[in-house]
Amino acid sequence: MTMRLDADVAIIGGGLVGTSTALALRRRGMSVVLLEKGFCGAQASGVNYGGVRRQGRPPEQLALSQRAHAIWPRLRELIGIDGEFLRTGHLKLARSEADMASLEAYAQRVEAYALGLELLGHNQLKERFGWIGDEIIGASFCPGDGHANPRLVAAAFAVAARRAGAQVFENAPVVSFARDAGGFAIEAENGLQVRARAVMNSAGAWAGPFAASFGEPVPLKRIYPSIIVTEPMQTIMTVNIGMEGGGVYARQVERGNCIVGGERGRPLADADFSRPRSEGARAIMNRACELFPGLRGSLAIRFWSGTEGEMPDRNPVLGASHTTPGLFHAFGFSGAGFQIAPGVGEVMAELIAEGTTTTPIDAFSITRFSGAGTIPSASSQP
Repeated sequence: MTMRLDADVAIIGGGLVGTSTALALRRRGMSVVLLEKGFCGAQASGVNYGGVRRQGRPPEQLALSQRAHAIWPRLRELIGIDGEFLRTGHLKLARSEADMASLEAYAQRVEAYALGLELLGHNQLKERFGWIGDEIIGASFCPGDGHANPRLVAAAFAVAARRAGAQVFENAPVVSFARDAGGFAIEAENGLQVRARAVMNSAGAWAGPFAASFGEPVPLKRIYPSIIVTEPMQTIMTVNIGMEGGGVYARQVERGNCIVGGERGRPLADADFSRPRSEGARAIMNRACELFPGLRGSLAIRFWSGTEGEMPDRNPVLGASHTTPGLFHAFGFSGAGFQIAPGVGEVMAELIAEGTTTTPIDAFSITRFSGAGTIPSASSQP
């Protein structure tokens, strides 16, 4: 059966970016149809590690990250649950003098953003965080950062968007997507046809073909982060933890489980899906036990992997299309989109509704890959 809908905005992709934008647009009174090829929040938004951190982000992301930072404590007001958000702080560890010098340089570079970073030497680190292994020589601590449960948060934003009046369709992959003088015509596999004045491409790892179809190809590739969960344990970790240079990230939730990441999963024959690698899981748990001795002897009870989109410069694509009036992009968060997603939703809604945003996003323009272009008139569009 064919269903025809008209909306101010159609959103392709039901991850956190898509659903938070839908919610923000509805709060502005705009009509919204969201199309998700599977289930909302089932990909990167719901299977990520759950870090809610500003520390370590490129400086060009920090204005956006700060905007999101103000939203996280208001989750219950905004989506009805707190998403197990805890402002524990984020501790980034240095294994070498070079790592420590890098943390010090970063603290100087982002001083204007008032992250409140505290640089800790080995003795200070052991005094405050005695559960960390002796080989760590120092750290940078961001007290305002934390972590949350992505499975809860991703689903709750979709529910909140529906509750606010957005029409959300799951299991509705887009099969055609075109622009004409009247706007955009979109057809989904289930016979749903949507006419919209504006479209946002927030299709995550699947966003590349949509952008390319309007003359804006991007070097988007898929990555498959893999996560391990331990049995519930006595409190070991009191903060969200990362490593300078990467390798391991870890946190402990209130019920006692430790969440550990740092390896990549293996894609299946259908590259939309992946599974954890047993050798990778062993390697990361051994690495984590060296860094956090309290983990030794713990049982790993659950593993998962998911699909995310990565850009070569690790920055997302955000903003208006430079070939097609009314088309907007929001994808390519490279494994670090969870914290900034609520802020991205506000920014994209502002941009779509008003044509501009108070948060600087020029660094994320799609033209950095396709070359600066001009927006042609609507009459010249396909």
